Amino acid sequence: MRKIPAVVAALGLAALALAGCSSSGLGAASCPRPSATASPALDGVTVSGTPDAAPDVSINTPFHVDTTAVEDVVTGTGTAIVDDEQLVVLDITVFSGVTGEKLISTPYDGDLSRVFPVSEWVKSFPSFADALHCATEGSRIVVGLAPGDIEPQIMTSTLALNESDSAVAVIDVRKAFLTKADGADQYNDALGMPTVVRAPDGRPGIIVPDATPPSDLVVQTIKKGDGAEVTGDVPVRIAYTGVTWAGRKVFDTTWGGEPPSVTLSTLVPGLAEGLKGQTVGSQVLVVVPPDQGYGSTQKGSVPPGSTLVYVVDILGLDQAPAN
Repeated sequence: MRKIPAVVAALGLAALALAGCSSSGLGAASCPRPSATASPALDGVTVSGTPDAAPDVSINTPFHVDTTAVEDVVTGTGTAIVDDEQLVVLDITVFSGVTGEKLISTPYDGDLSRVFPVSEWVKSFPSFADALHCATEGSRIVVGLAPGDIEPQIMTSTLALNESDSAVAVIDVRKAFLTKADGADQYNDALGMPTVVRAPDGRPGIIVPDATPPSDLVVQTIKKGDGAEVTGDVPVRIAYTGVTWAGRKVFDTTWGGEPPSVTLSTLVPGLAEGLKGQTVGSQVLVVVPPDQGYGSTQKGSVPPGSTLVYVVDILGLDQAPAN
């Protein structure tokens, strides 16, 4: 049996978009799963075992489907997958439809550090775009893979299947990060403070007032999430934009790229202080005075003595790095 290396290597096929849901990263209530994709062929596939371990799978062979078939064995209650660039941790096993033999598998070792966007999986398994559409963290999904549902080189070289063969995949959604803050809007007295506007995808715009910046650190929770607390003990996954108060220009942003995983100790002190104690799903405005930012040092395009304004979406907590 071969193992799936880091999303089966970065092979060919263009990623397919997950259409039909807003990119909110919310739970299942706001992103219902399709219910019409199950096939009678999946009646011959039995999946058992606890979702936190490798599945026990029995397949009536030969197994064949002409189109992708999807069925939820276990429905999770966590964050829904709503975007092809959303970060996820998946465990996957693929079985031959001809013999029922296990072909490839992730380690199923509880390691949540193997974080990839959905699009990386879709490059090797294009049908995963639909199979994972609105699936929620904690779910176990069985997928009947039709001919053409697997990237050709993976199909023939890695899996040693013929182009006309079908296969069965079992997907466990270990973790799904939010795509943007999804918390409840909070009231803030914004007099003399920057205001935040948001595009539909969550990308913030920051409007800095024509006023003297505060001399002390200011933290405002714009959206209050109900997820885990940021303590600094484990890395936090964030999307952020930073502007200088005086220049009113963006000097750094993660929007349009992969949200980074950061430890609070790597951030400027004021930003780290502003994020500590916040919760996953929150959006936070942090105004950092120079003595808690870059001080009198020029930092890239940021002039010395700058007051920094950050808007940060807290998307999830990462697994602590192994010692």
